[in-house]
Amino acid sequence: MPGDSLLLNIQAKQQHTYDAIVVGSGITGGWAAKELCGKGLKVLMLERGRNVEHIKDYTTANLAPWEFDHHLRLSKADKERSYVQSRHYSYREDNKHFYINDKENPYEEIKRFDWIRGDVVGGRSLLWARACYRWSDLDFEANLKDGHGIDWPIRYKDIAPWYDYVESFIGVSGSKENIPQLPDGIFQPPFELNCAERSFKQKIERAYTDRKVIIGRTANLTRAVKGRGQCQARDLCHRGCPFGAYFSTNASTMPAAYATGNLTVKPHSLVNRVLYDEGKQKATGVEILNTETNKTEEYYAEIIFLNAATVATTFILLNSTSTRFPAGLGNGSGQIGRNLMDHHKGLSITADIDGFEDSYYYGRRPTPAYIPRFRNVTDQSPDFLRGYHYGLSAYRGRQEHDAAIGSALKEALAEPGQWGISMYAFGECLPYNDNRVTLDTNKKDKWGRPLIAVDCSFRENENAMHKDIAATGVEMLEAAGYRNIQVNGSISFPGNANHEMGTARMGKSSKDAVLNSYNQMHEVPNVFITDGSCMTSGSCVNPSLTYMALTARACDYAIKALKKGNI
Repeated sequence: MPGDSLLLNIQAKQQHTYDAIVVGSGITGGWAAKELCGKGLKVLMLERGRNVEHIKDYTTANLAPWEFDHHLRLSKADKERSYVQSRHYSYREDNKHFYINDKENPYEEIKRFDWIRGDVVGGRSLLWARACYRWSDLDFEANLKDGHGIDWPIRYKDIAPWYDYVESFIGVSGSKENIPQLPDGIFQPPFELNCAERSFKQKIERAYTDRKVIIGRTANLTRAVKGRGQCQARDLCHRGCPFGAYFSTNASTMPAAYATGNLTVKPHSLVNRVLYDEGKQKATGVEILNTETNKTEEYYAEIIFLNAATVATTFILLNSTSTRFPAGLGNGSGQIGRNLMDHHKGLSITADIDGFEDSYYYGRRPTPAYIPRFRNVTDQSPDFLRGYHYGLSAYRGRQEHDAAIGSALKEALAEPGQWGISMYAFGECLPYNDNRVTLDTNKKDKWGRPLIAVDCSFRENENAMHKDIAATGVEMLEAAGYRNIQVNGSISFPGNANHEMGTARMGKSSKDAVLNSYNQMHEVPNVFITDGSCMTSGSCVNPSLTYMALTARACDYAIKALKKGNI
């Protein structure tokens, strides 16, 4: 009967209706779910990948190298199946099951772009390098001062309390250093520099008044917290940590959200578009493709957080067309997909260190030493804008030997060899309007959706900075008195630093920005975006801690606005 059909439709819609929908389960999606659930909202988290349960699904976490078929190397089949993922150092035999299948999920590279993607609940929170550094006003004011991009609508003071909040929850180990361009935070006890690194620190800080060598700040616990154990210094984080010692959605924010009784997680849910009501002028929900059934489904909510990661969030926005927004949801500014940024990297600067033959170190520390940005902090280089930071580690390799076989060989291998040091750097990329993500409607993916196209490159400024990184690294190793200094590598391709950002930027006006100062869409006020796409500039500092702080801040604002009836 018609009446029965209507009743069934109403019930189905009610069963698919929540207070909030969070798209994506990575670092920011996990935080959004935790915050919204903690405030009493019924939350649906949608994840395109399969489920990964903390501890149980870290299937390789305790295996020895010889227990893998290829001893941690990639097979020819691995490289063919994941021809993009295998461009990145982190994609290995022991964690390849967390990454996406490139053959099944292609995209168009107008210029080479290394889009490194997880395909599991937890996303790249299971795979990140865990570096946690606060931005400063040197970063938030950069666009305004040098005229690239648009001005950020916030400053450090706006986000500082949210840095406190996030660091207190996730657990960040580090040392207080009183460096203006790298604000201190709420830290657990730091990991220690080894003897060679301490010597390097003394030499560099004696030779240069503008540089400091500090221990890296990392979301690895040095003291256990409720539900999570202390870091064992195994440096196997990329396999998933059974101790919960590094921050991930699976070990930290998701359990907190589940504990409220308000979270529903739906894996295998590829979001196609945001549903928009022309009459109400607000979003009503999302359409997903169930990748197990290949059928579309709709889910509804009062507020929506898009946290699918920059490129995927851009796809959703551009694919969400309507009469009001023919170029994509909330895209009256025309800025969605533009200003794509990533950090540039790629160099390895190495040297041999004499001395310290009677010293060694314990364990495999999960964070390097760190030299904060010193270029263009007080004085402006004539060669390039913005700046970079270095990471470094001192280590001992194996002893060189002539023994061929037997006990002599075993004894020789047990002796540590020469001390060495290795440096790398991350540099800032300026926001360029024509570095962008678009949709190619003439090409379709396996589900019949427009293919993502990426057109992004590093330019003159980044290349000039890259040259300075190499020259200055050599200069510092020479100042330390090291020998056999070598520079290897070349500038990376965009995407390979895993810090893609900027395609739905924050700004003061809807004329030239997608989001306001609270990560709320200017033109669709019940949609919030707090993944990397929200960023207005890139800094040279790892961005994940800032993403988390912005997410917690946006959730607080959204809940208050919802209660006031402003959304």
